[in-house]
Amino acid sequence: MFFERVVSEGLAHFSYVVGDKGEAVVLDPRRDVSVYFDICLSNDSRIKFVLETHRNEDYVVGSREISDRCDGSVFHADSQLNYRYGGEVVEGDEFKVGDLLIKAIKTPGHTPGSMSYLLYDKDGGPWILFTGDSLFAGGVGRTDLLGSQMVEEMTEMLYQSIFRKILPIGDEVIVCPAHGSGSACGASISDRDWSTIGIERMRNPMLQVEDKDEFIEKVGVELKRPPYFRRMEELNLYPPVLKRLPVPTPLKPKEVKERLNGYQILDTRTELEFGSAHLMNSISIMSKNLPSFAGWFLNYEEPVLLITNDVENNVKKLIRLGYDNIQGYLSGGLLSWHTSGYRTKSIDTITVHKLCQKIDRGKVNHILDIRDEEELNRDGEIEGSIQIELTKLTENTDKIPKDGELYIFCGSGIRSMTAASVLERYGFNNLNVVLGGLAGWSSRKKDIV
Repeated sequence: MFFERVVSEGLAHFSYVVGDKGEAVVLDPRRDVSVYFDICLSNDSRIKFVLETHRNEDYVVGSREISDRCDGSVFHADSQLNYRYGGEVVEGDEFKVGDLLIKAIKTPGHTPGSMSYLLYDKDGGPWILFTGDSLFAGGVGRTDLLGSQMVEEMTEMLYQSIFRKILPIGDEVIVCPAHGSGSACGASISDRDWSTIGIERMRNPMLQVEDKDEFIEKVGVELKRPPYFRRMEELNLYPPVLKRLPVPTPLKPKEVKERLNGYQILDTRTELEFGSAHLMNSISIMSKNLPSFAGWFLNYEEPVLLITNDVENNVKKLIRLGYDNIQGYLSGGLLSWHTSGYRTKSIDTITVHKLCQKIDRGKVNHILDIRDEEELNRDGEIEGSIQIELTKLTENTDKIPKDGELYIFCGSGIRSMTAASVLERYGFNNLNVVLGGLAGWSSRKKDIV
């Protein structure tokens, strides 16, 4: 018997492969599916089943991609939706994988037809519960995906699923959710890699409630909803099959220059590299942040050109979000662009210590703080700053003054460079990205509440 968890960094997505006696099941696969076949190959197994816990919102599911490459059977939850592939799983369905048994348990709340899958050991005892987006380590699934008018009803469903179906299974049962800390599919998910029903019963803040009404009040809130979620919901009714990972064309500087209009120029280099030199109208999203922010700032209509030091890795991250139209990348990087004599733009950076010195001398006009509400509550605010969360920037540019220097703060500089690249495209000048966080703040004026 073998068991492996596959982690998709940035999305904080977990998928799983379980096998026994030459057969395997994959749960909630991502779109670049070679990893699952590699795992099965190393264990002399074939994929017999692909099980989905719900219709996903944050990535393109890889179920059709797997079934296109083998004879494994796909089963999806949320059966009321208009799926055009696979089969419907209903509560009580059983799946035999070698000598292992998996049973489907309906656990609605995150979505109306969410399923969890209970894996029994070879002695017939409950062993591992794959909870999808119903129960996380330290959190529970968001219940606002159907809109504010349905939040209370969906949250009550989730309460019944957790307290009436999941918790009674047994404290010793291992919990394997579909996401970890940092996912947009739940709030305040713990960075605990592994958990059990018993641990969650005792330590999960969302489960420390007296009754259903308190649970609804605590859980039934609306969270940030990235605009690309709608696209994922549509695609996952019939995910397009790639057959292979896209291979963008290496483009010479002249070819890239000819494509500056009508293309999205995505630069995944570090904030310091981008600040030093970048192409006009390019957007900075550092590679590790692509899964978190590409869906906020890239559209699906225009093709993408990459400025990157790691083509393959960033292509994988983009296709997981449904960005298939990646036309090419700048061959030779910025060095080739410079040696061709083409112009670049730059954005100034400043350390937090030097910013404090400028504040003390009265030489700072405006500070734009792009941290989110949770960060502000935890770490404090910069008094007098303009507070606009990064993901809300494009709809609030009218609130940002264009006179004088603008210093953009996020706590490190990585997200601030993304903000600066966005503002630059809106015609803002005199931009400065602040490197460092509040831990390095040394202004005598402090101005922190």
